[in-house]
Amino acid sequence: MERPLLGRGSALCCSYSYLKAWLPLLSWAPRYRLKWLQMDLLAGLTVGLTTVPQALAYAEVAGLPVQYGLYSAFMGGFVYTLLGTSKDVTLGPTAIMSLLCFSVVGGQPHRAVLLSLLCGLIQAGMALLRLGFLLDFISYPVIKGFTCAAAVTIGFGQVKNILGLDGIPHDFVLEVYYTFYKIPEARIGDVVLGLLSLSVLVMLVFMKKGLGSDDAPSCSTTIARRLVWTAATMRNVLVVVAASCVAFSWNAFGHPVFTVTGETSKGLPPFKPPPTSDTTANGTVVTFGEIVEVRSRERRPDSGTLVGGLAAIPFMGLLESIAIAKAFASQNDYRIDTNQELLAIGVTNIMGSFVSAYPVTGSFGRTAVNSQTGVCTPAGGIVTSVIVLLSLAFLMPAFYYIPKAALAAVIICAVAPMVDYQVVAKMWRIRKLDLVPFVVTFLMSFWEVQYGIVGGVAVSGVLLLYHTARPQIKVSDPGMLVMELGSGLSFPATEYLSHLIHTQALQASPPRSMVLDCHHVSVIDYTVVSELRDLLRQFKLREVQLVFSRLQPQVLEVLLAADLQDFRHTDSVEAAIQMETESLLDE
Repeated sequence: MERPLLGRGSALCCSYSYLKAWLPLLSWAPRYRLKWLQMDLLAGLTVGLTTVPQALAYAEVAGLPVQYGLYSAFMGGFVYTLLGTSKDVTLGPTAIMSLLCFSVVGGQPHRAVLLSLLCGLIQAGMALLRLGFLLDFISYPVIKGFTCAAAVTIGFGQVKNILGLDGIPHDFVLEVYYTFYKIPEARIGDVVLGLLSLSVLVMLVFMKKGLGSDDAPSCSTTIARRLVWTAATMRNVLVVVAASCVAFSWNAFGHPVFTVTGETSKGLPPFKPPPTSDTTANGTVVTFGEIVEVRSRERRPDSGTLVGGLAAIPFMGLLESIAIAKAFASQNDYRIDTNQELLAIGVTNIMGSFVSAYPVTGSFGRTAVNSQTGVCTPAGGIVTSVIVLLSLAFLMPAFYYIPKAALAAVIICAVAPMVDYQVVAKMWRIRKLDLVPFVVTFLMSFWEVQYGIVGGVAVSGVLLLYHTARPQIKVSDPGMLVMELGSGLSFPATEYLSHLIHTQALQASPPRSMVLDCHHVSVIDYTVVSELRDLLRQFKLREVQLVFSRLQPQVLEVLLAADLQDFRHTDSVEAAIQMETESLLDE
């Protein structure tokens, strides 16, 4: 009678383990301690005060009303607590995702929300199908080329707000031209406030670096040191609050010398399904299929297509977040589940679309603050989300007076570290060919950001295929021709291998025997086997030998199964040479 009980207990255990794999919350929640709660509250509060001004600023980059930045900033904390595997990562709007969103939807809120839903469905689908390996095809030079170009594009795009200029086009080349052309129209108030905000932010960054450690000061450190660390960590909110007070004071005295954010929607966003259709200014209804397929340029010339965006935005969002998660997991000595991270980001974007969010991903800056403040579990994200919700509920009227110049300063300081000029020198020293996809991605991103990613991946793919089709082959002659294959052997390389063998051995006068040293070859395919069968026949016709050496077991098994005529193999190159020598002596 006990067998069914054991079976039921085993089934329950397996079900719980399966549930824990999909809900990592069940792994750490039963062990939660009071000390962890204290640290999570502190980290969540710190990150929340950093998130609010950044979310407002990134909405400007996305070309959306500022409240959409906050709409996008709170869902990630709740979802990632349930599904995330990194204690440090914080999900929300970022500079790169905001730029990509703007390049696709051109500042149209309804389409930005729909884009979030579609990106989330793609990301969650990739997680369920275990397709995370596709991200491996986006090489490091492509990532660096894109992030450097994005930083330049985003940073320069905020210069117009520092100068208080209007009517600047969003195309990068035209933006540069008209920004310089309209400098005489700059507003003195915005220039002074913008430069002052930039100076304070940069000063606080250097003050924090001067402390020598990014981690939160311990209780034994001096009060002054703790105050400097706190002020430097909260620098964005301090600058935005101070600038808002200045703008409010000038407006109160009847001198509106600053360009402010203006009216914003008050209160929390409604929870409703994302729009799958749109209505133009003249009342024409645009269906879901038309939104996805037809160019949005019909309404706004600086936007792209949703189809083009869906080819780049989900992948870049996943890549950015997983790279951050891996970096902090390595730093803090724990492991993450890549496919689970894909699911967390996907579900965040799906659920975010129901509260009017645009696509989000992991933020490096806020994740760094989270880690440095000593967060213990993903529950710190709940505190951050509550801070954002409270801001939406009670502080939206105060956001009217936030100067655009101050938000521009926050954005410029956030993206400046992304311009990694030293990476060019490193690539030049290590492998100069890697500069090709880097440069292609960097330059094409100024034309249109998603084209930069696609172009860089295409160039990287061509280089990868070239090395597959032209493997390294070393030819030596220690008494007999020896051809050592320096890498794997697959069908693109068969023609190249055949050409070398014909040139070196079969077309020589007289024809020569050859040893193929295959100890680096782990996999071969049908095309390779067919070419080897033809080569063996050619060697036999010329009364010379082709001997295979140091074959790996799985390759030897395939060749034996192919039943090749005159197939000879040895365990070493020396044995193959000795076999040929004995054959000549017998003759």
